[in-house]
Amino acid sequence: MSIRAAIQAIRTTIFYLVYIGQTIILAVIAGTIGILFGRTRFGWAIARYWCWSNVVYLRVLTGMGTEVEGEEHIPPGGCIIASKHQSDWDIFAIFPHTGRPAYIAKKELMRIPFFGWAARSLDCIEIDRQKGAQAIPAMIAQAQSAIDRGCRIVIYPEGTRRAALAPAEYRQGIVRMYSALNVPVVPVALNAGLFWGRNSLVIWPGTAKARFLPPIEPGLDAETFRKRLHDVIETESVRLTLEAIDQGIGRPPDAELRARAATLRTAQDR
Repeated sequence: MSIRAAIQAIRTTIFYLVYIGQTIILAVIAGTIGILFGRTRFGWAIARYWCWSNVVYLRVLTGMGTEVEGEEHIPPGGCIIASKHQSDWDIFAIFPHTGRPAYIAKKELMRIPFFGWAARSLDCIEIDRQKGAQAIPAMIAQAQSAIDRGCRIVIYPEGTRRAALAPAEYRQGIVRMYSALNVPVVPVALNAGLFWGRNSLVIWPGTAKARFLPPIEPGLDAETFRKRLHDVIETESVRLTLEAIDQGIGRPPDAELRARAATLRTAQDR
């Protein structure tokens, strides 16, 4: 490991200590409030503070900045926000721009004491991924209730974090939710995985970008919607990622990232 990488690893460790420590403390506070009083303005204030402070800590402690664009594409009223997912950054960077979000969260997270209680008080929707497709009807029913309460559903269509420029794998949950809820879907492209990788122990300097894209109208057939969502998110995410690489990033690109970038550049040139 180079001296530069070692220094960045130390900076990352300090960030994780602050990030995890603060998350535990705020989860205890918000979870207790959630159990006693349910959904409250104070609970939402804690969530907004958590997001804002994490963006600041990330920039100050690791050098990873945040830039979010395209908020004007989010329509008024209920909708689904379907975002690329590459790191925890995607959660707290998007949250402040979504009004009253209802995040789709895996069952295991919702079962954590205090954290899960806090998540429920913030309209999070539980999904049991071990049940596969059988879990989707229950998720859709919760999503409909959240829409009726004035929420916007936030979902990661791939269901898990992906490495930057890795092949996409969109799951059926987003398609079935789109068909059932009959609301617009706002795609979100991003490049955060360049700086905060899926399994990386180091968070690298640079500016992570997320972009809300024009909404996909309700009423399309399932396959047309799936292809359109995939194409707009992946095309813009690739563009943001290659653009950042061209401008120079703090992360030393490994062989796999270089190979993916070269393959995608070749495809774009055809």
